[in-house]
Amino acid sequence: MTKVLLNAGTGEITEKKSRFIAYLKGCETEGEALAFIAGIKKKHYDARHNCHAFIVGEEPSIIRSNDDGEPSGTAGRPILEVLTGYGLHNVCAVVTRYFGGTLLGTGGLVRAYSDAVREALKNSELGLLIPGKKLLLRTGYAQLDKVLSVLSSFDVSPTAADYGEDVVLSLTLPADSFDSILKNITDATGGNFSATAPTDTYYTKVLNDKDRS
Repeated sequence: MTKVLLNAGTGEITEKKSRFIAYLKGCETEGEALAFIAGIKKKHYDARHNCHAFIVGEEPSIIRSNDDGEPSGTAGRPILEVLTGYGLHNVCAVVTRYFGGTLLGTGGLVRAYSDAVREALKNSELGLLIPGKKLLLRTGYAQLDKVLSVLSSFDVSPTAADYGEDVVLSLTLPADSFDSILKNITDATGGNFSATAPTDTYYTKVLNDKDRS
C-alpha cells in the first residue's frame, strides 16, 4: 500500500555536536523535488552537507539519492531507505548537517541521517493512498437516512450533497468494497436510487500512529 505525506514536519538530532536537520516535502515531479532541495541548500548555505533522497512520479517512479560530499552510501541511501521503509511515494527529504568537529564514522553517519528523517516523519501527518471510485448518487428524501446508514457502516461519508427535488450525493467509495456498498444500498432502499457511471480515482486516509511504519 502506498503512503503519502499529507503535512510535512521537520526533525533535528545532535550527534557528537553535529546537528542533523531533516526537512520533508510532498513532490509529484522531479522538478518539484529539485526545487525543494535547492531551496534548502540556499537556506543552509553555510552547512557542511545538504544530503537528499526522493521518490516521485508515476510507476516506474524516479528514485534519486545524493550524499553531497559525505562518504559514499552514508547519507543519501540511508535517507532513501527510511522513506521506502515507510512505503512513502511522491516525497522528498533533505537532511542538513552542521559539522560538530568530530568524525562519526560510517555507522554513525548512517544512524544519524536515518534518525533525523525518522524524527521528521514522527512530526508529520501521513496518509494511505487508496484506490477508489467516484460517482454521483441520486435518491429521494425518504431513502436518504437508509443510504447514509449504509455508507456509515463502511466508514464512508459524502464529499458533498445537493439538496433539491431529490438529494444528490457526491461519493468516493473504496474500490475493493464498491460492489458491496452498492448492493447494500440497493437492498436498503429497494433500488430507489440512481447513480452515474463510476470513474477511477484515489483518495487518502490519515494514518494513526500504529499504522505509520
